[in-house]
Amino acid sequence: MASKFMKIFVIGFTLSIATAFAQDNKNHSEFIDGVYKKCLTEGTTYQLLGELCEKFPNRLSGSPGAEKAIAWTKEVMQKYEFDNVFLQEVMVPHWVRGEKEQASIATGSSKIDLAILALGRSVATPAEGLTAEVIVVKSLEEIENLAPDKVAGKIVFYDEPFAQEFANTFRGYGASVQKRVAGASRAAKLGAVAVVIRSVGTGDDDFPHTGSLRYDEDAPQIPAAALGAHSADKLAKILQKNPKAKLFLKMNCQTLPDVLSYNVIGEIKGSENPEAIIAVGGHLDAWDTGQGAHDDGAGVMQSIAALQTLKSLSYKPKHTLRAVMFINEENGLRGGLKYADLAVENNEKHIIAIESDAGGFTPRAFSFKGADSSVAKMQNWIAYFPNNTIDAIRAGHGGADIGPLNKADGTPVAGFIPDGQRYFDFHHSPADVFSAINKRELELGTASLASFIYLIDQEGL
Repeated sequence: MASKFMKIFVIGFTLSIATAFAQDNKNHSEFIDGVYKKCLTEGTTYQLLGELCEKFPNRLSGSPGAEKAIAWTKEVMQKYEFDNVFLQEVMVPHWVRGEKEQASIATGSSKIDLAILALGRSVATPAEGLTAEVIVVKSLEEIENLAPDKVAGKIVFYDEPFAQEFANTFRGYGASVQKRVAGASRAAKLGAVAVVIRSVGTGDDDFPHTGSLRYDEDAPQIPAAALGAHSADKLAKILQKNPKAKLFLKMNCQTLPDVLSYNVIGEIKGSENPEAIIAVGGHLDAWDTGQGAHDDGAGVMQSIAALQTLKSLSYKPKHTLRAVMFINEENGLRGGLKYADLAVENNEKHIIAIESDAGGFTPRAFSFKGADSSVAKMQNWIAYFPNNTIDAIRAGHGGADIGPLNKADGTPVAGFIPDGQRYFDFHHSPADVFSAINKRELELGTASLASFIYLIDQEGL
């Protein structure tokens, strides 16, 4: 009799668990459907991004635009009545471009103007400009094999195209960007007086793409700039016909003393475990060339809007939800480093940190760096996301700004992955403007982030 009773009890208990699980699944599906409907019909991300881009298009660290964007972003989260909005002090580098750069190549009795942008952190040319013959190389490896007498006194032109063979454009970027980062010092060690690079971008246009370089301590600092793709084509063609043709460069950039800046943080307090934090963010700073719409205005506005969407649906999170607008990702990563330092110093407990810094395109996936068991668990959540949005959650990385936190205390990190085929048409260039944003794609990204945050808050890792 006891055995029969126990059997009935076990069956009943198992059924109750299955029923509860099914109910949870239904609740999650219904809530996430509501998140997407809210964002697609009443979403505020597009409006916020438009304001950011129009009012503060040039937000490089240390600039007046960055300072004003910080104050405005704080005000936005206060108007949304987040429970806590505050600033974190960060000392940031202050590099300025100066007057518009000039480049031209002499051809016979005429000259052809070229579209260039100084690379971030570059030094200037002499005030009157610099004129020299050009030596063309296709890679960093090629210049390593050149004798100093072939390079001394010349401008090195790194005519290496973007690695288009990769379906994942971020792989192509990784394979192509080192000439921008290290090219100046490699050339300077051989006596070059300046370098120009074919822009690290996928677009068939003449927008130059800037980005930071790194000077080696044991090499002279020489001017460095990026050419638009069409200008790089022109230069290469002229030099094929006349290898002795001279290139003129004039750049006025300079590095000023570090200045005080801030990360901007807004929180919705958790109802059950407020000491445990789910953070989501991007970087507020942007290059001074376009409006920083895809890189990374989209990410920071999605982070704010994701929390506001949950709040507008009267969702009461179990854990504290935190939106972080990091400063100085583009030319120093000081905001991410400072955030990690303070998190460790204050013994903060992060369940996860999520970053959106890959553009405002159609959502595709999340990458995750943490326990394998967490990846397996999160893959079960894919069914909750609507078709044609998130179709993968896989092992990978988080993002530049949250990397220091992962390194400092092992916090799991995740990166939001939208469709990346067009991202490097805009990245770091004058083409990165608000008109390049699609409203529907942007709001779908916000909904995906909000849903991912909700599932982590409900289910844990």
